[in-house]
Amino acid sequence: MGTVETILIARRTGFCYGVREAIDRAKESAATGAVTHTLGQVVHNEGVIAQLQAEGIRTVDSLEDVEAGSAVVIRAHGARPEVLARAEERGLEVIDGTCSWVTAEHRQLARLVEEGYTIVLLGTLRHPEVVGLLGVAPDAIVVDEEDEWESIPRKKRMALLSQSTQPPWKFEKLAAFMVSRAHELKIVNTVCPVTIRRQEDTVEAARAVDFMVVVGGRHSANTKELTRLCEIVGTPVMQIESVADLADGSAFEGYRAVGVTGGTSTPIEDLEGVARRVLEIAGAPAVAGREAELAAAALAAAATPAGRTTSLPRGQVPGVPIAAR
Repeated sequence: MGTVETILIARRTGFCYGVREAIDRAKESAATGAVTHTLGQVVHNEGVIAQLQAEGIRTVDSLEDVEAGSAVVIRAHGARPEVLARAEERGLEVIDGTCSWVTAEHRQLARLVEEGYTIVLLGTLRHPEVVGLLGVAPDAIVVDEEDEWESIPRKKRMALLSQSTQPPWKFEKLAAFMVSRAHELKIVNTVCPVTIRRQEDTVEAARAVDFMVVVGGRHSANTKELTRLCEIVGTPVMQIESVADLADGSAFEGYRAVGVTGGTSTPIEDLEGVARRVLEIAGAPAVAGREAELAAAALAAAATPAGRTTSLPRGQVPGVPIAAR
């Protein structure tokens, strides 16, 4: 037997509201019998994609793969304006699942471009959200890591924005750096508040336990940041993609309290599964036989309406569970 006696799921985790709403819209469309597609993966989570496929929702990489008259869902990351225009020209039913925060970001960016600012965007060049933003400001200067910042030119009027899931500390550091780059510098903080709160709650959880498990895509920037924050706190941490990555309990040997958190693309129900698996493979004798009960209790203590997998009323769409609240 192992040593783990307590399991904790971080508060305000699970899908962010933007991802949740985009998934809901796709499911609502499919439930009406409409042929429904998502332009790109609506979420970077293979389990969720498989569930959507089982409900008849197909992922496509190009509008050319969507038959005329079908529905196409724009994911939470948003899309370039010309993509939306082309979809309408082809007679597709466009279901805009763009996160409201990203939509506001597009509007702010368009206004700054019109006012003549040189735009600097903190983000990952090929990230879907950044691709959409560049559709609004094609001449924007995109930088990510600190070694790229010296390439930012000196201009009279500059504006700084951020991909919504970038770490707040990096945006603040770049803003300070850019003071020397422009006579007039406009800083628009477009880091998503959900991202900030998730990081705060992960730090709180990491300080309360002996070991952390971060669940999310290996290439997910916001998931990597959660792992990094746990390391900064000084709590040993493991990053996994799913419960399938937990093969044995040796990594938890000697730890009594384990915390679980997840990136914005990780359903909160997956975190319950991870919590249960940790107890199964590394639980102390005192928790034997109570793994499911303790994992469910951890989920109930963490889940809020803002963290559930769906915003649809129970029973509206077949097969859509609602997490405990």
